[in-house]
Amino acid sequence: MTEKLQPPRGTQDLIGDEYRRHAHIIQTAQTIAHSYGYEPIATPIFESTAVFKRTIGETSDIVGKEMYTFEDRGGEEVTLRPEGTAGTLRAVISNGLTQHLPLKLIYSGPMFRYERPQLGRRRQFHQLGVECLGIAHPYSDVETIALGTQVLKALGVLEKTTLEINTLGDTESRQNYRQALIDYFTPYQNQLSKDSQDRLLRNPLRILDSKDEGDRALVANAPQFENYLNETSSTFFAQVCQGLDALNISYQINRRLVRGLDYYNHTAFEFVTTELGAQGTVLAGGRYDGLMSQMGGPETPGIGWALGIERLALLLPALDGHDRPIAVIPVGEAAFSCCFNLTMQLRDRQLMTDIAYSGNVGKRLKRANKINARYAIMIGDEELTTSQAIIKDLDTGEQKLVAISEISDYLSNLI
Repeated sequence: MTEKLQPPRGTQDLIGDEYRRHAHIIQTAQTIAHSYGYEPIATPIFESTAVFKRTIGETSDIVGKEMYTFEDRGGEEVTLRPEGTAGTLRAVISNGLTQHLPLKLIYSGPMFRYERPQLGRRRQFHQLGVECLGIAHPYSDVETIALGTQVLKALGVLEKTTLEINTLGDTESRQNYRQALIDYFTPYQNQLSKDSQDRLLRNPLRILDSKDEGDRALVANAPQFENYLNETSSTFFAQVCQGLDALNISYQINRRLVRGLDYYNHTAFEFVTTELGAQGTVLAGGRYDGLMSQMGGPETPGIGWALGIERLALLLPALDGHDRPIAVIPVGEAAFSCCFNLTMQLRDRQLMTDIAYSGNVGKRLKRANKINARYAIMIGDEELTTSQAIIKDLDTGEQKLVAISEISDYLSNLI
């Protein structure tokens, strides 16, 4: 027996309402982002591996454990993109767009990480993200968070989430805090998980993000970042909070929020929910002022976020019913040509229309019900003679004769 083919583990096919939910999220976010001045961008789903190793950071779980990396037939090492920011910034540099700053860009598409599949987490997943480049003002952070807030509100899920924010400080503050963490964790080095032992000297801030219970017990008494912030960093964060307050955007300060990628500085934020179990982050991002220069471009401030489409789809309220088709039913072969032409006329009016190609009238009406058609148009020999068609309301059962030449106008006014 031939083995039944299945999708690869950690992937899914998007069909019907599931596809519509994804499309609804993307369309809603794109419409709102357009009002903020964002322009669309699309980048390849794979890049040179260096694009991600250089930006995401060698100490991150993504680079260390999760990337789909392979050599192509030319011997070049490439990686399926695990996130969208690095590829977007690479595209900005490659295409000389740094001459046109500031830039506001929005993208969406599949990402890939080799993870243990669970609710809201897949190996191929979909993100929509925004990147605002070239603006260093703290109110750019406020605007970016406000955009995310407005998207979640339009999708009907904002009240299911909590906005958590933190500051990761500037370079000086991070270096001071980094040393304080090394001094604190070193005496407990043997009690740390293997991952955290590896991070201790390379990027001790990532220990704060550990999910290991032993690590979390030690983290509880670790030094607080706010005690190591310089005046510049404290002032920047205060202005972000003031801006959010002025817009009545509710938030909680989470001093342990560091985000999973090495390139963040200053503002970091996450919209989290308690309705999805362990995978509670639905939209997250932060500021990354040094990332562009790290990739070989000019020193450029930047901030952005990405939302997980699968996770948001799980939170969405029921969508309004999508368009219901019109079923065109030829009664006999003589009427087929007339019915086919009518079908195309209705489609020219952007009316969803289905023509029944085979079966008796009963079977064709059953198909109309199966596809949840709103109306059925029936044309047979008698209707051809009188130039009238029977239009049946499939919800009420009511039937009406309408001149064939007037059907397009008639149905356009009804639907």
